[in-house]
Amino acid sequence: MLPAFAGLGLAAAVSAAALTWQYRVYGPGGLVLALVLLAGVGVVGLRFSRATTRRRAGIYTPAELARLDDQGLAEAVERMLNRDGWNVIPMPRQGRPRLYARDRGGRRLDVGFRPTEESASDGDASTDPVPTVRETGLEGIDRLFRVLVSVGEFSRADVLWASRHDSVHLVDGRQLHRWASGASLDDLGLPD
Repeated sequence: MLPAFAGLGLAAAVSAAALTWQYRVYGPGGLVLALVLLAGVGVVGLRFSRATTRRRAGIYTPAELARLDDQGLAEAVERMLNRDGWNVIPMPRQGRPRLYARDRGGRRLDVGFRPTEESASDGDASTDPVPTVRETGLEGIDRLFRVLVSVGEFSRADVLWASRHDSVHLVDGRQLHRWASGASLDDLGLPD
């Protein structure tokens, strides 16, 4: 805590010294210009800080979600689960992101992700379920729900396959946007 206060005091002292120097060298016009530039930097910094704070709290805009790669999507989902009260452990499998989560009620989640390149090429929706949808969850765990997240849409075959399994919940791009904007995973239809 002391280093943070020391850094803040040093930044204030350096700023005051720089403004004093600016006034002595360039006069009142230079001081006004320096203050305008300092205010502009402050506004940009504040806007960036607010966006960063919002994302750390698990709230994302659709544009931010669209820019995420597979690992970034996994980090975003981890933050959203934490926001919803889940304890999350990253458990990558075969080099792909995967999360294990548990809530206070004893429910457990095995969260897998459809790779973004598969989600982007869904225009030709295949007739077979994507292998990432059919992968089995963690073995030997009771009350485990499998959640599959995609930034795109699932094919009809994927939805039919998931509908035959009570413990599988698909989160497509539309639901992901709702979840990222503040809705909880329970609001998206996760069974109790």
